[in-house]
Amino acid sequence: MSTIQQLLKKSTLDKVDAKALLAHLINKHLNWPKSAMISRDTDQLPQPLLEEWVALEKLRAEGHPVAYLIGKKEFFNIELKVAPGVLIPRPETELLVELVIDFVQASGKKLSKILDLGTGSGAIGLALAKNLPNSQVTCVDISAEALKIAQENARLLNLNSVKFIQSNWFDDLATALPVEEYPFDVIVSNPPYIRHDDIHLSQGDLRFEPVSALTDDHDGLMAYRSIFKEAATFLNTDGLILVEHGFDQSKEVCELLQEQNYINIKAHQDLAGIWRAASANRAASVKLG
Repeated sequence: MSTIQQLLKKSTLDKVDAKALLAHLINKHLNWPKSAMISRDTDQLPQPLLEEWVALEKLRAEGHPVAYLIGKKEFFNIELKVAPGVLIPRPETELLVELVIDFVQASGKKLSKILDLGTGSGAIGLALAKNLPNSQVTCVDISAEALKIAQENARLLNLNSVKFIQSNWFDDLATALPVEEYPFDVIVSNPPYIRHDDIHLSQGDLRFEPVSALTDDHDGLMAYRSIFKEAATFLNTDGLILVEHGFDQSKEVCELLQEQNYINIKAHQDLAGIWRAASANRAASVKLG
């Protein structure tokens, strides 16, 4: 038999990772709250928990992401179910949620229509639906597996008004939505933007995440070219388009927006001071399709 204290002391894992895995196990096997990591750290733990701990510790040592091992990840103020079929939500992506909330609140609209392109686990779209209850959120992904997870997250969060559509960006959107449900006031996306030859794809958590959610198998800018070209057809006059991008892509992404005649192009930094997102508005002169 062992205790929480003993397991943490013996573990070779990063302490944050070890504590996250143990907190998950004590809740799963004993229904203890996270505070039990301190208040009950000398209690003896049952054998089934210890056996699962050994298995999870081994998998994490091999590099498997903690989020996949425990099956969930916190994002903004919600908890999401995650699995190897979806990208693990990152803290820096919360910047997109904050910027959309600011835009919607400043607009004064009673009902804002929001499109989350490449939704994955539903992180951005569901966080927006949770924090902007008067909004109408539509989440799109090409992956049926990702949409299944996103829909499950919506159910768990009681966000039953969110719509989900399987589509490669905008390809099937017009036929899947009633005409009155677009154009959108906001189009937001965290598309695959890692270059196909980037060494990071073979390191850390990225090794276990879906490749199609990470890279365009090209220069990292293909998704932006496609999204920016088609988005104006689905975006209201002065509507906001907002995307996340790589740490060194700000200039290129803003130039792509300019090439497609968007206006009010802005670059945005995350909390680490990294240029992480780009936004723009649709010019009134751009005709809807």
